[in-house]
Amino acid sequence: MLINYKNVNIYQDEKLILKDVTFTADEGQFIYLIGRVGSGKSSLLKTIYCELDIDKSDAEQAEVLGVSLLPIKRSKVPALRKQMGIIFQDFQLLHDRTVLKNLKFVLKATGWKKKSEINERIDEVLTLVGMADKKDKLPHELSGGEQQRIAIARALLNKPKIIIADEPTGNLDPETAAAIVTLLQKICHEGTAVVMSTHNVHLLQQFPGIVYRCKEGVISNVTDEFHDAELLKELESEAQDENTTATEDTTENEQ
Repeated sequence: MLINYKNVNIYQDEKLILKDVTFTADEGQFIYLIGRVGSGKSSLLKTIYCELDIDKSDAEQAEVLGVSLLPIKRSKVPALRKQMGIIFQDFQLLHDRTVLKNLKFVLKATGWKKKSEINERIDEVLTLVGMADKKDKLPHELSGGEQQRIAIARALLNKPKIIIADEPTGNLDPETAAAIVTLLQKICHEGTAVVMSTHNVHLLQQFPGIVYRCKEGVISNVTDEFHDAELLKELESEAQDENTTATEDTTENEQ
């Protein structure tokens, strides 16, 4: 088991966000986290890569890649994160560096030293995500979808056992979003577990996987019920509410 949580409470600034979380992930599984903004999706993901600590006093078990997080020493976190790939909605590329230098920075920071091995690995991941001809480009010279492909390439550099993707398609048009999920599923089929948060219900219908839903402080596995008409209607309504809120926020910022 790559991730094994049993009866874990997740807090954000001392506020209980998710209660009694039982959540697992294993090799080759593609897992979606769905739910409204603020429902706990990102907080759960942050505990997996140790951005948020788990309170050991009220958790039965919390293991990631065989390491207990109850608690984990901060000195052990870099080694654990090296076995994960993390993808964010806003790409988080270094804008003053080319694609090549972005990827070199990560490899050098995680202990790679030989220039030939660094260049070979970068060529491998860029080829895998279809961006081999973009390594001399700066991030602003790339489209949103291309930047996200580079972010995926960055996440793959250290051959991770788990990819954590926090709303990776949130800023992308539907066609580009589908291409990104296709790429993630291809990676998953090669044995890497993918845990992806999203509010795009249509992606889940197009690319099936295991579905966990965060709602009212509780997370539950709704994979078996996902095709229930009433549940789909409710999820689509939630997604519409999220899109409306995002549009209103954008309009306010532009005024």
